[in-house]
Parts: sequence; C-alpha cells; structure tokens
Amino acid sequence: MINVISVEPMADGWAVRHPRVGNPQLFLSGARAEETAINLGSRLAEAGQTTEVVIYLRGGSVGGRFICKAEEASQAGV
Repeated sequence: MINVISVEPMADGWAVRHPRVGNPQLFLSGARAEETAINLGSRLAEAGQTTEVVIYLRGGSVGGRFICKAEEASQAGV
C-alpha cells in the first residue's frame, strides 16, 4: 500500500496532510511545506513504506509528484 502525503494551499499558507495524522501541519511558506512533506516521505520509505508526495498549486492543479520508494529489508542499514 502506498502512503500519500499532500501539500495543499490554504488561504494564508500551506498544509501538509497525511491520512494517518488527524491534523495537518501548517506553513506560511510553500517551500517549507514541500520540504517537510518530502522529508516525511523519505523517513517513511526508510521504514519500509513507499510514499507518494503530491504538491498542489493554488489553482488546484498538480504541481509535482515525488515517489519515495520503500527500502528493502536486506538493504536497511547498509
């Protein structure tokens, strides 16, 4: 199962949402929100969970997608 983390515009900033977390993380900077989402995706991948990060633009279109591929158990710690 692939985790999906989204970065979405809000009236006064940006939200990072993950379905397993009830409340979004809020940021004034879109760049900071994107960085946080990609870092979270990378940590989940290190823990064996493939993650897709989807960045939405203010108009609602997708501005970017990043795949953080789960590391194999045999490669962990190598």
